Amino acid sequence: MTDATARAAELLKEHRSSIDRLDAILVYTLGERFKHTQAVGRLKAAHDLPPSDPAREADQIARLEELARAADLDPDFAKAVLNFIIREVIKHHERHQA
Repeated sequence: MTDATARAAELLKEHRSSIDRLDAILVYTLGERFKHTQAVGRLKAAHDLPPSDPAREADQIARLEELARAADLDPDFAKAVLNFIIREVIKHHERHQA
C-alpha cells in the first residue's frame, strides 16, 4: 500500500466514523421529535382537533427550505424528507383519533 493509498484509507475511515455518528444523531433526534408529535396527536384527539394542520405544514416546509439553503443542502431533498416525516406524523395523529 502506498502512502497516498494509506492516507486515503485513513480519510475514508474518518469520514465513515463521522457519518456513523451523524446517523446516530439523526435517529435520536427523530425519536425525540416523534415523542413530541405523539403528544401533539394525543392533545389534538383529546380536544377533537384535526390530525393535520396544512398552514403549519406549509410554514414548516418554507422554514426548512431556508434552513437547507443555509446549510448548503438541496432544498428539494430537505422538503422531500420533511414531507415524509409529516405524512408519518399525520398517520400517528389519525391513529389517536380512532
